[in-house]
Amino acid sequence: AMRDRLEKGITEQIPHCFVTGDLYNRLPNTTDIAFEYIEGESILMLLNKAGIAASSGSACTSGSLEPSHVMRAMDIPYTAAHGTIRFSFSRYNTMAEVDEVLKVMPGIVATLRKLSPYWDGNGPVADPEKAFAPAYS
Repeated sequence: AMRDRLEKGITEQIPHCFVTGDLYNRLPNTTDIAFEYIEGESILMLLNKAGIAASSGSACTSGSLEPSHVMRAMDIPYTAAHGTIRFSFSRYNTMAEVDEVLKVMPGIVATLRKLSPYWDGNGPVADPEKAFAPAYS
């Protein structure tokens, strides 16, 4: 219930974000949400400042400038592959904590998109996949 509430709230409030992976065959306590045109590490810093714990990427891609090979294999667009955030819940989490994430995430994303070369203030720049995405080998 917490995962579903978080996903629904974020995807309804924030444009250009989506849940990655299979929507049915997955863990009930974990979600990975991709936010296009911003970096996951920057999202994490602002979430941490707000007292919210989350994670980005995987241990095998830590420190790498390339997007995760898993994200590439899942056909996550380049504009979102660096902006994925994983939220995990335990039996100790509360709906109030989910609501706090829903309260702060729109502002965090808006702040970071203002700084993004992929975002012009009102939406994505023209054809960012071709303008900024490197060719994968």
